[in-house]
Amino acid sequence: MTIETLDTWLAAAPAWIAAGLLLTGALFMLLAGLGALRMPDLLMRMHATTKAGALGSGLIMIAVAVHFGETGVTARALAATLFIMLTSPVAAHVLARAGYFTGVPMWSKIVRDELKGKYDEDTHTLASPQRYRQKPVTDDGKTPDDGAG
Repeated sequence: MTIETLDTWLAAAPAWIAAGLLLTGALFMLLAGLGALRMPDLLMRMHATTKAGALGSGLIMIAVAVHFGETGVTARALAATLFIMLTSPVAAHVLARAGYFTGVPMWSKIVRDELKGKYDEDTHTLASPQRYRQKPVTDDGKTPDDGAG
């Protein structure tokens, strides 16, 4: 291998890296789309699309940064990636919660619904298990269990 050949390979390396990142990102976006089409209920669709979509778009943004190699483009691509990584899980959580509490039907083969019976429809809050609730305190600063033991 000559020096000129090595220089040619090194000059083309960012383009190959960007192409690999673009293809990988596009593959994850395709998987997110397939997950949205194939999963049986809202929660599973959101699970598939949120993770694969965020990873795919992040890889595509990194490919853009590698391809252009400019500071301004890299900063914008990283900011977009960070924004997607921070907001995607929160948005999915909020949408899934809204779907669950409005009664969007779950898949018929779901084995266990851990939230069933724990939602207060008057206050729109989840009731915490008894072991996490704060015990009432009397005027003298003691809980009802303090003198029992």
